Amino acid sequence: MSSDLLDALTALEKQKGISRDVIVEAIEAALVTAYKRNFNQAQNVRVDLNLDKGTMKVYSRKDVVEEVEDERLQIALEDAQSINPAYELGDIVEEEVTPRDFGRIAAQTAKQVVTQRVREAERGLIYDEYVDREDDIVNGIVERMDARNLYVGLGKVEAVLPAGEQITTESYQPHDRIKVYITKVERTSRGPQVFVSRTHPGLLRRLFEMEVPEIYDGTVEIKSIAREAGDRSKISVHTNNEAVDPVGSCVGSRGARVQSISNELNGEKVDIVEWSEDPVVFVANALSPSKVLDVQVNEEDRSTTVVVPDYQLSLAIGKRGQNARLAAKLTGWKIDIKSETDARELGVYPSTSGFSIEEGQDKELFEDDVYAITENGNDEYNGDPYFDDEPEEDSETETIDLYSAEDEDN
Repeated sequence: MSSDLLDALTALEKQKGISRDVIVEAIEAALVTAYKRNFNQAQNVRVDLNLDKGTMKVYSRKDVVEEVEDERLQIALEDAQSINPAYELGDIVEEEVTPRDFGRIAAQTAKQVVTQRVREAERGLIYDEYVDREDDIVNGIVERMDARNLYVGLGKVEAVLPAGEQITTESYQPHDRIKVYITKVERTSRGPQVFVSRTHPGLLRRLFEMEVPEIYDGTVEIKSIAREAGDRSKISVHTNNEAVDPVGSCVGSRGARVQSISNELNGEKVDIVEWSEDPVVFVANALSPSKVLDVQVNEEDRSTTVVVPDYQLSLAIGKRGQNARLAAKLTGWKIDIKSETDARELGVYPSTSGFSIEEGQDKELFEDDVYAITENGNDEYNGDPYFDDEPEEDSETETIDLYSAEDEDN
């Protein structure tokens, strides 16, 4: 074995991050293959590489048996003991069978096999690196695109961003830098395949963890996320530390933190509400930015009836039912929204059970701890809620249909 080969092994270890033991194992396997192929040998053999001495030797391996059936694989006990009296049945006898010109032939034949094993080792390292980063956020560069998929370079590997995981309002160009969420890492014959997303709720969670120190260190916890990527999202937050305002922590000074996240998501609007174990409070908060007069809860089918002022009905429902739909996904409760007039006509408001502001509750309860970022970037916090829709002309409609978290994809 030449010193050049030893130098090459050292270079591979440093440049590729592959241990020398892995490389030596690959070379030994290649030399075994080369020996059997070029010398028409079917017996068991072992190749020994001595890196210190720079030598390589081939040894045949035969099992010690009483009666020999295949001379290429077995040796009689008597013959084995003639070599070494210590041999017993079941032992393995090794004999050097290194051909004279084995070095030249082995070098030519083993090159491709060694290259393949090194490539497999590299792929294994890449897989191990990225499989541990599933459900994590990474920076990537848009490299190319085809009819359906976008391919994002992550450094050592090219990730796939499927069409269904792309934000429809975004346009991507080669060399654009984007943040993506790793959803799945698979082993394939071509190496590790990494799948990423821009629409997954986990992307929003990780962005808040990166932007809000209180979430990163666990002081503030994200309880649930409802997202319609590229358009609008809602998140609920909670803390056990009475000295910390969970909503304010996520908003940041003058809305800087949440605005930064919205910008990263191409202007996606984000509503931040405080989580509560009381479904009455939680559902009312989740319907922000609309004001809520009454929430009645049916525990059996996890449904709620929500009463809002007449002029807030369109706001509570939202575009194509978006606000109510997101609130249902966020809370896990079905939500039936009624205007105040309709609720009075039906006799369900004021309620005889449940919660009603008119029955002496704090009118500020549902105006606190709610934050929404508007489409044009202006924010409203603890003030008059925003909405970018004009009230629907037909705002006297009875109610909207139930919106259930179970009906939506997570």
